[in-house]
Amino acid sequence: MIDFTTFDDLKRFNANLTTSKQATLKSRSSSKGNKDTFLSHSSKDEEYLPAVINLLESHGASVYCDLGDSRLPDNPSPETASILKNQIKESRKQVVFVTTNSKDSKWVPWELGIGDSSLSTRNVALLPAAASSYEQSWAKQEYLGLYRHIVWGTMVGEPKPLWLVYDYHTNTAQKLRDWL
Repeated sequence: MIDFTTFDDLKRFNANLTTSKQATLKSRSSSKGNKDTFLSHSSKDEEYLPAVINLLESHGASVYCDLGDSRLPDNPSPETASILKNQIKESRKQVVFVTTNSKDSKWVPWELGIGDSSLSTRNVALLPAAASSYEQSWAKQEYLGLYRHIVWGTMVGEPKPLWLVYDYHTNTAQKLRDWL
């Protein structure tokens, strides 16, 4: 059984984090330095980012998220694009937090394209979130079907459900920790 992440799940994950921990996660992820995982997201989904960052970090990732990156200009510019492009290229993995807001973002598809060409589709995964665990309205863009999905599910040989990176083309999965 495989479930997509819901907004309620992420709100619950955030509720389990202290305000201080949420601030630390945001601050640490936006600081310059060696980050092995680039987190792409719509700015409209900012409230969910502490939970997403915590999920990835608790599975071994060092996450970069542009939220609060002091190197970025106040108004997006070519300098913004250059910094983000370099950050993606320096990463080993890219996770795209995909919601219905992603389709309206100018940056998410661009960042995904950079990650796809720089890191390969093997190293890019989507973390879809919606109102319910079976809803797929976030998947309106056909190109999203190229990528693996980070999901909550069961795996043969594992006693309990866990976070997986699922490839629905081959109906195979690996543990998120192993993929990261």
